Amino acid sequence: MTESVDDNPRAPSIVAPPSLVELAAATLRRMIIGGQLLCGQRIVENRLTRELGISRPPLREALRVLEREGLVRQVPRKGVIVTPLTLHDIYEICTLRAEFERLAIQLGVPVRDPARLRRCHRALEAMSAAAKDADEPTYVECSFEFHLSVVGLSGHQRLEEAYRSLQLQLMLSMALNRKARQSQESLTEDVARHTRLLAVIEQGDPEAVLHELAEHGDRTFLDGIETKVDGHTEAALRWLRQQRDKQEGT
Repeated sequence: MTESVDDNPRAPSIVAPPSLVELAAATLRRMIIGGQLLCGQRIVENRLTRELGISRPPLREALRVLEREGLVRQVPRKGVIVTPLTLHDIYEICTLRAEFERLAIQLGVPVRDPARLRRCHRALEAMSAAAKDADEPTYVECSFEFHLSVVGLSGHQRLEEAYRSLQLQLMLSMALNRKARQSQESLTEDVARHTRLLAVIEQGDPEAVLHELAEHGDRTFLDGIETKVDGHTEAALRWLRQQRDKQEGT
């Protein structure tokens, strides 16, 4: 008697290949994260259809996917643009990230579960591989996964989920920072900076880790940022002055 697939729970399932829309959305997402499409930049459909080798309908559907993710937005009489980050956006992203990472270190260092450290090392290895390939978009993605693994040291699932919910916004700020540091630091040197952070984590002193994070260099892009973006709220400007004062005091 012939055994059907339904009768055999171990039979391999057939995974549908990604659609043209999914592939286009993934490519556009990488272009934004990698800095090929900048915050506030207008999306020129004719150019993208040529570059991606697709027609307008799947491109427009892909843009709708990115709009739901918050990466692009429709602007009257202008079309689709990459969602700009305001100074207030940056203030909220950076302060929330700092608090998440601070709490994670307080809860997770010294590390009591070796599996959590192995996850950090795997993420660091992925960063190193992307650096060797000079693949900026993949590097930013791997950098986020490294910092997510650091948050994961806490063993606090809801904290990690909250951090992951900011993934695209954090990667945009990481991409801005990577662009700001290009003239002073190669990708390989950036990996070395993260390697130092992991080494301090392994030493088991949470205060030392928090100090290393404060000196980590993830806010280089704030230099002159107020001349590049809008949204100068009082809270954001006050926070920016505090960051400058801290930098001058080191």
